Amino acid sequence: MKLQSTKGYNIINEWLAAKGHHPFLFQQQTWQQIIEGNSGLVNAPTGCGKTFSVFLGAVIDFINQHPDNYQTKIKNGLQLIWITPLRALAKDIGRAMEAVILELGMSWKVGIRNGDTTMSDRQKQKRQTPEVLIITPESLHLLLAQKNYPAMFSSLKILAVDEWHELLGSKRGVQVELAISRIIGCRNIQFVTVAATATDKVIAKPHAPNKQKKIADRKLSIWGISATIGNLEQAKDVLLASLNDHGEPAGKIIKAIVNKNISIESIIPDEIEKYPWAGHLGLKLVEKVIPIINNNKTTLIFINTRGMTERWYQALLNVAPELSGAIALHHGSIEQGLRLWVEDNLHTGKLKAVVCTASLDLGVDFRPVDTVIQVGSPKGVARFLQRAGRSGHQPDATSKIYFLPTHSLELVEAAALKQAVSQTFIESREPMLLCFDVLVQYMCTLAVSDGFVPAEIFKEVKKTYCFSNITEDEWLELLFFLTAGGTALQQYDEYKKIEVIDGLYQMPNRRMAMRHRMHIGTIVSDAMLKVKFLSGGYVGVIEEWFISRLQPGDVFTLAGRNLEFIMIKDMTAIVKKSTSKKSIVPSWMGGRMPLSANLGIMLRKTFDKAFEMNKLHLTKK
Repeated sequence: MKLQSTKGYNIINEWLAAKGHHPFLFQQQTWQQIIEGNSGLVNAPTGCGKTFSVFLGAVIDFINQHPDNYQTKIKNGLQLIWITPLRALAKDIGRAMEAVILELGMSWKVGIRNGDTTMSDRQKQKRQTPEVLIITPESLHLLLAQKNYPAMFSSLKILAVDEWHELLGSKRGVQVELAISRIIGCRNIQFVTVAATATDKVIAKPHAPNKQKKIADRKLSIWGISATIGNLEQAKDVLLASLNDHGEPAGKIIKAIVNKNISIESIIPDEIEKYPWAGHLGLKLVEKVIPIINNNKTTLIFINTRGMTERWYQALLNVAPELSGAIALHHGSIEQGLRLWVEDNLHTGKLKAVVCTASLDLGVDFRPVDTVIQVGSPKGVARFLQRAGRSGHQPDATSKIYFLPTHSLELVEAAALKQAVSQTFIESREPMLLCFDVLVQYMCTLAVSDGFVPAEIFKEVKKTYCFSNITEDEWLELLFFLTAGGTALQQYDEYKKIEVIDGLYQMPNRRMAMRHRMHIGTIVSDAMLKVKFLSGGYVGVIEEWFISRLQPGDVFTLAGRNLEFIMIKDMTAIVKKSTSKKSIVPSWMGGRMPLSANLGIMLRKTFDKAFEMNKLHLTKK
């Protein structure tokens, strides 16, 4: 079917034309693949319409399937799952999708499922599944932990993974691989035959799976959305591995031929000789940041760690108190209400600047943002480009980013970054292999829901890229670990998490199942404590190791406020506001970031070039 001859395409084309836009070639190519039921990976610069390349493809496909009643048809079941790595990204994408649906007069509902979603919203989604569900990898696994979860995916047409380059190479990416394998598996015919393999000997005779039927007639279409990385082909193969029935790589890469202009400027100290060599936060240059904030509409100031954001936020207010109320702070440990307030005011252009961490790193479309400042080394070329793309977040707009070195060595790094960007020397993201800890957690998730038959799940797991080389012996070891505690822990009943009931591996212990649901995920951090005011009101969260060092009366900073520590009660740090001008800035254990190999190579080349120039200069003398 030719895209241009379809009703769905014509409706979307007219809608775009009314706004003075036209679809890019890469968007049309993606839409063509989607209506044909194919899968792939979309690669385009930030702000060039990657999201619409897949989302509008889903809309076009639905209109083509229901040309006469696409606007009035309701309760269509889940049509599109949109996996996103960030909560802030989910809200932004949901807002954009809802605007399109409203303007097209469709009856689709958009739901968001992540750690911020309220219990009432989750119950609504359970009673009536939205057509679009924007979800994090962890929340998707929580869906797999629900009873009768396959029914939710029976109507699913497309599964999209946003910012796949960010998930690839992490255990969250492995979670996505496993979830995709199960969603594909539970939509197919599942007739189990008992073979004489070692795996089957453990299973016992299955009963329910023999009666299962195919719950979906159409093959699932899977799409990744990625910024440029060094191994795009491999990134595509990892995402689509579960679709490969005969060993041939599935899907295709669709690249946007769109040039994105990036303006990079360095903020240089007046006296380089007096600038510290290492171990500083760049606060000596804070006064040079104020004119940049004042001369632009909205500025995002990216800082690598949450502790540094707190320090920089206070420093900016100390130097320019007139900015009070016009600048804000955003990181993952601030309470949800404040984070949402910051995001909403960024959209409306009411804030002059936001000091933030990677919590605003990805794909968020804040149109008023016209400038980005990177404080300190971004530690990687891809991350630097990603953050630059937060400004000028639309086609043909220039992304403007300032690099502020925190010490003298980073002055050289600024030159290396410019070279790397000009040469498109971007890091690869190496996929993870045989992550047995993630697999054990996933097996528990399936046991919590409807239970699983190992022979089926082993076949699905083995089709993923991460576990393509898993052996039957390794699989049996995992089953033995979950049912008996393994060789080391078999004397302890608490490690016998799973029981085999009529051939199904299940977790009947409700307390154990609840504990598992509460701990699904692969993001590792120290124990977190809530921070609340004595008078009531939630401030945010902070790591237990930091609070344990404080004495009652100590003052620390969180969410841009000076707080006096009173006591710990029920895993909550009780505080009150403090007028003290001195405070302890908290640090988080996750703030250690290594320099990428690519940036390290460019840094070495920059030093070599400077050394050769100096050598030549001395020779001439």
